[in-house]
Amino acid sequence: MVIPKLEEWQQEGAVGQRKITQWTRYVAIGIAVLQGAGLTFIFGQGRGSAFFGAAAKAPDVVLLDPFMPRALLVIPTLVAGTAFLMWLGELISQRGIGNGMSMMIFASVVSGLPYSYYSILQSKKFIVFGVLVAVSIAILYAVVRVELGQRRIPVQFAKRVVGRRMYGGQSTYIPLKVNQAGVVPIIFASSILLLPVLASNMLGSAEGWRGSVAGFVNDYLINSQNMLYISVFFMLIVAFAYFYNSIAFDPVRQADQLRKQGGFIPGIRPGPQTERFFAKTVNRITLPGALFVAFIAILPYVILWIGDVQSFPFAGTTVLIAVGVALELMRQIDSQLMLRNYEGFLK
Repeated sequence: MVIPKLEEWQQEGAVGQRKITQWTRYVAIGIAVLQGAGLTFIFGQGRGSAFFGAAAKAPDVVLLDPFMPRALLVIPTLVAGTAFLMWLGELISQRGIGNGMSMMIFASVVSGLPYSYYSILQSKKFIVFGVLVAVSIAILYAVVRVELGQRRIPVQFAKRVVGRRMYGGQSTYIPLKVNQAGVVPIIFASSILLLPVLASNMLGSAEGWRGSVAGFVNDYLINSQNMLYISVFFMLIVAFAYFYNSIAFDPVRQADQLRKQGGFIPGIRPGPQTERFFAKTVNRITLPGALFVAFIAILPYVILWIGDVQSFPFAGTTVLIAVGVALELMRQIDSQLMLRNYEGFLK
């Protein structure tokens, strides 16, 4: 929706999709080079703990002298690993069910849950462990309900006569998800909060205004137990949820497409009134979805603060990714069973 050329390719069908896939690979490799170089230099200078937060236990120096020969080995290795994961994800998408990259992320998230809960049980009393398990179940139930929540807009199609046959006249609905953005606002907000950290690493910790900036970043924008960090993170997630929904759902295009198909919303005139109705409805359902996602994102920090535990495994992006991928996998399996087409995952 942001880049017109990509939108044009998307409308070309299979040929355009191949072009988008090819350019996605190029961009992924480019981003991998930038991130690999940035992380290598940050850890090579012994600033890994400042990058990941004050509580992160990172060694002071990861890459010893000589630095450049090792960096020229580490950066291509990280890029090659990214390319391998991208190829593996595409292979799973072609021969399996659902999105391959999402399935690998889901496997990575779920595989670490048993050890995380076991660590909590070893470090805390059984009562605290039971409370955290109950909280995890409640979070899982709430996320499933919100992920499946929809605002169904009724649509009526006008009857038309073609030859001796009558077409149309049926009623349907347009489903609008309460949480259309998913984990994208959390990713955007986290990326924005990392920019001051990178800037402070470049400025260094010298005396004067550079030291003041670095100190402010270390005290307020890195410390996840600070209320300023939690508040800014919460507001950024809500803002990016509105931003994403404004891009993902275009009221003007949706209203025009509905008019071309001969459909209308009962009680709403086609044209500008339908556009305003779509825009108002999307804005109304975006607020509760954005607040819910923001609450789930900051919940781990609140639990760590109140419960005095080292980590809480099932909250934030973890539960959103796990539930979203699991629901999508169930929908894919149901569609395969309804079509009686088992070739995709039995071959």
